[in-house]
Amino acid sequence: MKKLISILLFSLTFGLMNAQENFEVSTLRIGPFKVFMPKVEAEKIAGTKLINSSGEKKNMVKYNGEIIQIDLFDNYINEANPSVPSVTYMTTSSKKFKTKSGIGVGSTRDDLINAYRNYANFSVRPDWDSNGKPIKDTGYFNLEDSQAGTLLSFKFVNNIVTEISVYLNEGC
Repeated sequence: MKKLISILLFSLTFGLMNAQENFEVSTLRIGPFKVFMPKVEAEKIAGTKLINSSGEKKNMVKYNGEIIQIDLFDNYINEANPSVPSVTYMTTSSKKFKTKSGIGVGSTRDDLINAYRNYANFSVRPDWDSNGKPIKDTGYFNLEDSQAGTLLSFKFVNNIVTEISVYLNEGC
C-alpha cells in the first residue's frame, strides 16, 4: 500500500510540474503554441482543425481548460516552402499563463516595469479608440524580441494586465 501511495504522489507531483511548464509565456510562445509553428503541428496540439485567419474568423482553442486565440497566415519560409500556413498571432486572457518572471493577467503595470525595466527593448503606449483618441487608463506594455522578429504585449486596463499577446513584429 505504501508503494502505491508513493507512486501516486510521485505521479501527481510530476504531472503538476509538467502542467506548469505548459503555461509558459515568452516572446515566442503561449503555452505549447509558438509563433512560426506550422498549422499541422498547431492542429495536433489543439486537437481540432484550424483555419487561416481572414480578419473575421478566429481560432479559439481550448488548452487545458483555458482559451487561446490563434491566428494563422501563410508565411514565407524559404524557396522550397514559399507559402506555409503557420501561427502568427496568439492571445489569451487566462490567469494561468505566466512569464518566467511571474507576469501574467492580474499583474500590475508596476509589476511589468519592475520585472522588465532592464529589458533591452520595451515600450509603453496608450490604446486608441476608433476616432484616433487615446483611451484613458488603457494601454500596452510591449517587449520586442528583435532577433526573433516578435512582440510580447501585455494589455492593461486601470493598471492591471487583462490580456497577453504574442505575434510577429512586422515593423509597422
